[in-house]
Amino acid sequence: MNVVMSSRILLVDDEPNVIQSLKRALMDEPYEVHTAVSGEASIQLLRANRYKVIISDERMPGMTGDELLRLVKEHYPEAVRIMLTGHASLEAAMKAVNNGEIYRFFTKPWNELELILSIRSAIEKYDLEAENRRLLKAVKNQSLELKILEKKHPGISRIERDEAGNLVLEDISGNELDALIAQSEKEGGG
Repeated sequence: MNVVMSSRILLVDDEPNVIQSLKRALMDEPYEVHTAVSGEASIQLLRANRYKVIISDERMPGMTGDELLRLVKEHYPEAVRIMLTGHASLEAAMKAVNNGEIYRFFTKPWNELELILSIRSAIEKYDLEAENRRLLKAVKNQSLELKILEKKHPGISRIERDEAGNLVLEDISGNELDALIAQSEKEGGG
């Protein structure tokens, strides 16, 4: 059964009015929004939940946003990370981007539409990367299965082509096909 993860995002800021403002901006969006008032509190949420996007303030007592997003990058690298700051300095932005692989960097007050569009884009980025990981895993599994089949039945994966590049398939009678299927079922325990 394939379970689809909801578009869950985590907002981290030590100022309750900023959290409320962000939640208000996102109330018409189809996200499950969780909040934390510190880096330490967000770590507890991260241990219990998977998030597609994490938006953190930079300056917070205790753990800074840069430290938090660096930990997120290390332990939850698939989560897309966005930084908010009321104290926009080029140094802080560069540090956040370099250490936390920040997807976007916003200054307070932020442009609401730009923030919403960036979150939508971050969710899309997460979903595309998750689909890529799923497809890569499927290809690796199929490759392994093919190697196992080739080991059991040498030449089974050999493909022949004619001068035009078309696949050439050996003619096989119905009886031969039935015999191959019966042998395969017998060997596979089916």
